[in-house]
Amino acid sequence: MGYADRLFDLTDHVILITGGSRGLGREMAFAAAHCGADVVVASRNMDTCVATAKEIEDQTGRAAMHYQVHVGRWDQLDGLVDATYDRFGKIDTLINNAGMSPLYDTLSSVTEKLFDAVVNLNLKGPFRLSALVGERMVAAGRGSIINVSSTGSLRPNAGIIPYAAAKAGLNAMTEGLAQAFGPTVRVNTLMAGPFLTDVSKAWDLGGGNSFGHLFLKRAGNPHEIVGAALFLASDASSFTTGSILRADGGIP
Repeated sequence: MGYADRLFDLTDHVILITGGSRGLGREMAFAAAHCGADVVVASRNMDTCVATAKEIEDQTGRAAMHYQVHVGRWDQLDGLVDATYDRFGKIDTLINNAGMSPLYDTLSSVTEKLFDAVVNLNLKGPFRLSALVGERMVAAGRGSIINVSSTGSLRPNAGIIPYAAAKAGLNAMTEGLAQAFGPTVRVNTLMAGPFLTDVSKAWDLGGGNSFGHLFLKRAGNPHEIVGAALFLASDASSFTTGSILRADGGIP
């Protein structure tokens, strides 16, 4: 095993990833398994959970557990955590990745139901999961929590205001959790910019280069989130907590 392999080694770690069956979550789940981790793929869609878990096991030889859950529903999260500990006995890394930003026509057309759904999934669920898992990590003496945020939390636009507000809350929550669970458990934000996942198909990109304002002049490909995620999940980031790591192509 070479130096870099040892640095990012996740052999026999258990990593729980919400929204793990598609997009960036799927990329992170496969990457963790390729580095030796067993993974829990949690998602609202049971079929994609099952299919993703099977693909991970077939391609990497690591154990992959599927679990259907709506992260925005508080009362479903204890079951997810309990099932993971029943299967694996521990969680080394929790990645709060599940999120959504529904489209709307005008601000006044945003219903209370839509607003609450966005906040529940992007902020309330990660808080509850972090509380449930983080306290067990503290008791075990180690762990890492990664909250996947968005550059929209720093540069919001009119089309994502509820989402941006929830993600800004997630950024703030990261720092508080880092203090609450330190010194043995690290909590960090992985702030993603625009990535070309299935979600991006709904974007109105217009003509020309819609990402020309970014320093890299393009959107990210899903696999480009992997390096940052593995850094925060592994001992390579052993002196990193309460931080925001941006993987965003360079926002102005």
